[in-house]
Amino acid sequence: MIKLRYCYLYLLGLLITSCVPTKDLIYLQTASSTDSATVLQPIANKPYRLQVNDIVSVVIKASDPKLVEVFKSSEQSGQLNKTEQSLYFDGYTVNEHGAIRMPVLGEIAVLGYTLDEVRLKIESQLLGEYFTKEANVFVSVKLAGLRYTVNGEVVQPGLKVEYKEKLTLLEALASAGDITMTGNRKAVSVLRQLPQGSEMHEIDLTDIKALQSPYFYVQPNDYIYVKPLKQKSWGTGKTGLESLSTVLTLLTLITTTFILLK
Repeated sequence: MIKLRYCYLYLLGLLITSCVPTKDLIYLQTASSTDSATVLQPIANKPYRLQVNDIVSVVIKASDPKLVEVFKSSEQSGQLNKTEQSLYFDGYTVNEHGAIRMPVLGEIAVLGYTLDEVRLKIESQLLGEYFTKEANVFVSVKLAGLRYTVNGEVVQPGLKVEYKEKLTLLEALASAGDITMTGNRKAVSVLRQLPQGSEMHEIDLTDIKALQSPYFYVQPNDYIYVKPLKQKSWGTGKTGLESLSTVLTLLTLITTTFILLK
């Protein structure tokens, strides 16, 4: 009978500890629940520098559209209503030598440059070799989609593409259906590709200080991994009701076995 009581106490403790606490599910919590507003120092969000295999969209315009037709690829010239997704197909890929190859302009070194630096470089070459200021040349340089991968404890893992210049980690996870209840929001890993190699970092998304992390903004080719909580491996349930159901099943089994043995 004493052993049976110990079993009941053990199962009761399992019920208390097995469900996922609410504080582990809430994003960007402050140190005090009474804080109505929290002021954080903005982080220095450094501009992205192009890497090999990045795809760049370059659009050249002028007062007279006929003047810049020669600088467009055949795909660009044939499209009247260009969609965001089509930028992938008619963009310029940074090759293994760190350059993009454009009509007339030829190869342009862009590895390690920001998008603004590439724009200024193309504008300078156009004005220096082909046009005067009176032509009103306008150059736009953008990434043809921000590509990243989300894996682990999310609803919809996989490769994602967003057509925007800035993307936060919370937005990236939301596009993957958000973190599941058994996902560890306190240790979200971000594997980032840099010119000098790969870099891994963990960020606690339940802490409002995550807004100050340089990894809070997603960069192209980032790999985001959400680790599972211990509750998933225990298999006891994510909520108190699920855990209670598991415990009651075990209690019924133990009681039945005890009565049969008696």
